[in-house]
Amino acid sequence: MDAIPEAIQNPDIKYTKLFIANEWRASSSGSTFASINPSTADKIADISEAKESDVDDAVKAAKAAFSRNSEWRRMTPSERCKLMSEVADLIERDAQYLASLETADNGRPYSLTYGDVMTVAKNFRYYAGWTDKYHGKTIPFNGDYFCYTVHKPIGVCGAIIPWNVPMIMFSWKVAPCLAMGNVMVLKPAEQSPLTALYLASLFKEAGFPAGVLNVIPGYGNVAGRSLAHHDGVDKIAFTGSNTVGRLILEAAAASNCKRVTVEMGGKNPNIVFSDFDVDRAVKLSQTAAFGNSGQVCCSGSRNFVQDDIYEQFVRKCIEEAKKRTVGDPTDFKSAQGPMISEQQLQRVLGFLERAAANGAKIVSGGNRIRDRDGYFMEPTVVTELTDEMEISKEEVFGPVQQIYKFKTLDEVIERANNTRFGLAAGVLTNDFNNVMEIANEVNAGVVWVNCYYPMSPGMAFGGVKESGFGRDLGEYAVQNYSDVKTVIMKVPGRH
Repeated sequence: MDAIPEAIQNPDIKYTKLFIANEWRASSSGSTFASINPSTADKIADISEAKESDVDDAVKAAKAAFSRNSEWRRMTPSERCKLMSEVADLIERDAQYLASLETADNGRPYSLTYGDVMTVAKNFRYYAGWTDKYHGKTIPFNGDYFCYTVHKPIGVCGAIIPWNVPMIMFSWKVAPCLAMGNVMVLKPAEQSPLTALYLASLFKEAGFPAGVLNVIPGYGNVAGRSLAHHDGVDKIAFTGSNTVGRLILEAAAASNCKRVTVEMGGKNPNIVFSDFDVDRAVKLSQTAAFGNSGQVCCSGSRNFVQDDIYEQFVRKCIEEAKKRTVGDPTDFKSAQGPMISEQQLQRVLGFLERAAANGAKIVSGGNRIRDRDGYFMEPTVVTELTDEMEISKEEVFGPVQQIYKFKTLDEVIERANNTRFGLAAGVLTNDFNNVMEIANEVNAGVVWVNCYYPMSPGMAFGGVKESGFGRDLGEYAVQNYSDVKTVIMKVPGRH
């Protein structure tokens, strides 16, 4: 496709208000905030801003939907399956619109957001299949007793999702939650609320009862804080920064000890051994570092490269980074769009400035792209780093590939684990022994071997250490949204 359709460049904004009990309503305070297109720095729309009273209304609507004799609670698993499958159909029907909306609101290239839509539909279909398959067991028990377990929905679940891949994060939280018969109040990131609001409209269209899904855009320090502290919320699922994740854990403890699952980012090693094809390694490594402008929690930002191919690898990375097409995310030729905001762009530039001052060498990029509006940044390659530098320890969340030299397997495992995070890791090698040692010994929730970023609805995604706990995707996510109840029954007629 050569010409870019106007509908992709400038999608019509349909929903900007809070979605509570299947109704669109303004904030109780009447306040709004601006949704900004990061490609142009222009305002897209004014979004209703949820305050504490709005969060309370959403929780009340969810509790009503979860009440004992409600339509939702009386619904059979097969009926839930049908509704979730219908949502998947509607998502595919509106794929072009949803992709263009995400690109406008987030800056992620349309060539990627269209694929995101299809992934979201697959996730809902996958969890539709789980509605009648996660069930209890009968337990052998001493004496004249019958013992069994049942899996019960938790109740009102809150979700707080990030701005980097909003549609996918929406599906990761909502799909397993509703598949298990829970209800949800979801707060999208204030930087990218538009697709969550539109997706909510599809749940109403599909026939979900009022209050089962509620979407309340607003700021984290108001709406997010209120949701995390609310005594009517039984579980919080969070994806975002380590700093905010800690606050949510504190809020859960300070309120009703609600269940919490958190994914709090990573500082992920991507290890390249000298037996692997260098050209392929460069391509995979830059996909890992620069994908979505580096704004990915599992980004392969720390590249460890074996010493005998290090110089060649760096040289080729510089060449490829300079060729990378950064531009209008609605242009199908653009590999990289803008950063999400001016604040995020300045944060990344600050990391680079301090790293250079401490001896690191920026061998390619490192600058804002100033010949266009918006928050664009050059793909950046950094060398001559030490493991103890700030940039080696903190999650940069930008298009920055950090390259380190190593000699031995034992050395690189120790250095890869020299981080408080433990979300993901990658290894590129043809040596099976290297594969198994890295897979077994690197502290990470996900390890990609000779690839980076492939995902499937059935896999488990999440981290260890300060990257958090709990898992998204797969059967493991279903476990996060159900409680196990044990029933012990005296066998009649026996004494």
